[in-house]
Amino acid sequence: MDVLQLDVSGRPQAWITTREAAVLYSCDDVAWTLGEPCQVLRGGWQRVTGRQSRIEVHPIIAVRGAIPTRAWRQAPALTNSKLFARDRYVCAYCGGLFNPDILTREHIHPTSRGGRDTWMNCITACRPCNGRKGSRLPEEAHMSLLYLPYTPSLHEDMILRGRRILTDQMEFLLASVPRSSRLHG
Repeated sequence: MDVLQLDVSGRPQAWITTREAAVLYSCDDVAWTLGEPCQVLRGGWQRVTGRQSRIEVHPIIAVRGAIPTRAWRQAPALTNSKLFARDRYVCAYCGGLFNPDILTREHIHPTSRGGRDTWMNCITACRPCNGRKGSRLPEEAHMSLLYLPYTPSLHEDMILRGRRILTDQMEFLLASVPRSSRLHG
């Protein structure tokens, strides 16, 4: 189970392990938490009281410190696994639902013709449709898109990373995802 790390303003920063979260708790770097504790880590025994130390780790923690502003202006990294998840494993040309091993990253404007490898130029396509389109534009291949590409928000990107997300974490992330996002459906 991973912990969703936020900055103090509530923007997602990373998925971290419970051990990494425990270090933040022990250094008093956790500003606030959300959700019920999801794991209890036990440490050594205190000599005077005879009590064992323990840290209750919450599924969402906000960390004290400066908020980097530049990082939030950049588009999330484009990977096939996140692209396929964004498009719900559906081919943009035939509408078929496929296993990831049958899917490809399809460039609407082919890279061989100056197209860029960006979220707005990439969609999910099955191998047969990708082969049929080749290095042509969709209209040249007489193929139309069933949905349009979009650049995921920071909150969508955290969901697309494919982690096993707890209910508290998913509710927090989805609250900031636009209703028009495919992740709501």
